[in-house]
Amino acid sequence: MDIGVFIPIGNNGWLISTTSPQYKPSFALNREVVQKAESYGFEFALSMIKLRGFGGDSEFWDHNLESFTLMSGLAAVTSKIKLYASVALITIPPAIIARMAATIDDISGGRFGVNIVSGWQKAEYEQMGLWPGEEHFARRYDYSSEYVQVMKELWSTGHSDFKGKYFTMDDCRLSPQPKSHVGIVAAGQSPRGMQFAAEYADYNFILGVGVNTPTAYASSNAKLMEAAAVTGRDVGSYVLFMIISDETDEAAQAKWQYYKDGTDATALAWMADQGAADKTADANSTARRINLPEGAVNFNMGTLVGSYESVARMLDEAANVAGTKGIMLVFDDFIVGMDAFGTRIQPLMACRKK
Repeated sequence: MDIGVFIPIGNNGWLISTTSPQYKPSFALNREVVQKAESYGFEFALSMIKLRGFGGDSEFWDHNLESFTLMSGLAAVTSKIKLYASVALITIPPAIIARMAATIDDISGGRFGVNIVSGWQKAEYEQMGLWPGEEHFARRYDYSSEYVQVMKELWSTGHSDFKGKYFTMDDCRLSPQPKSHVGIVAAGQSPRGMQFAAEYADYNFILGVGVNTPTAYASSNAKLMEAAAVTGRDVGSYVLFMIISDETDEAAQAKWQYYKDGTDATALAWMADQGAADKTADANSTARRINLPEGAVNFNMGTLVGSYESVARMLDEAANVAGTKGIMLVFDDFIVGMDAFGTRIQPLMACRKK
């Protein structure tokens, strides 16, 4: 079972609260997190791309680094862990991202992959004059499909004459090509998103569901497996969970309650407004799920709250859900949380026994 970390490229991580740990993103912080992950045997680290935050008293995600440049720096200070950068597709042409990925593949020695972000929050793009209009909501996976095809042609052959609805290549060249396979990950939760992942991705992120319900995401895994059966490709799920742990269940629950007491209602309201903009969204899509944060503070993923022993048990339960190939973790406090996971939780997990 692979374990990964969703690194804190944005301020305050994934808790929309004024009482949770407050911090700004930096290269130094993310270097420490990823080097800890590597030392504890994590298989991968991923950084998101977020171009506009949600405000409120917590200034939630108002402060963000850029994903590809961050992962390039991290590639130079690590040696084993796989690194995924995220691209907001409507901001950069695919041939440029293909070249950027080939560059980081070289820096990392073949440890690089790309996370596809098709774009659900229009304010990120409107501020730069890049929003293509409301029609993008309905067409974004068709756009993404062409985008990935262009990149894969360039990576595999060094050349593309792709002709599509959204992209036209005219003897487009890429050299040097990546020496290793550049993995593609996606995070579609709707049927169309799952179809895209089944056609083009190596992994699809699945959102954990609820608080201390580690197997509640099983129906989403089943939908991904159904989509993959149609394409005949091996596409595994990486499920997302937040870990809030302590010596006892009671101590962990007290922290969770403290964070909920500081819920940033203003940031939540702005986020809900953005999530409602996509009128074409399926009930399971990211745009809809964005309006349902766990416990009113955890951004859009399952939450495991408990003692080190309890969290280890719940992670093993999650790992046993059919179709799961990995778990990507976030923490309330990344530095403390990474050490607690590496020294207290991971040694108790059956799915991590070598």
